[in-house]
Amino acid sequence: MKHLIAVLLLAGCAAVPDLTKLPLRNPTAPVASQTDATLARLDGEWRVVQAAGIAPGARLRFGVDQAVLAGQAVSLSDQGRGRLLLGGNPVWIYWIDADNRTAAMGDPDGQRVWIMDRTGRPGERLRIAREILQWYGYDVTRLEAT
Repeated sequence: MKHLIAVLLLAGCAAVPDLTKLPLRNPTAPVASQTDATLARLDGEWRVVQAAGIAPGARLRFGVDQAVLAGQAVSLSDQGRGRLLLGGNPVWIYWIDADNRTAAMGDPDGQRVWIMDRTGRPGERLRIAREILQWYGYDVTRLEAT
């Protein structure tokens, strides 16, 4: 009995893991980009409506070779098949609706993810974007909204 109490006391001293450092995406879940998504389809102004690892409410503007995120310009290149390099980091377009109004994007390593919309009011498309992110292993409960 004394040994059990000692083990329980030691277990209580173990460090609590910082859950905010866990990836947003389950690395064992399948993930893919939308192959017909191109940088041309992203061209123009967007507003982040839900996100993790990026500020909700941030404004984005995509151009030919750069993106402006919350006033900060970063390099941008289209790698094809729905995959971009944003500031030298891989970002995949997981979903963009047929009319290019709402998109779900993130890095495949699961460090950041966001849903953006041209108007900031995606309506029913928000539900679809969240379902796709969840399918790809993202913890959508960790997304913050505007």
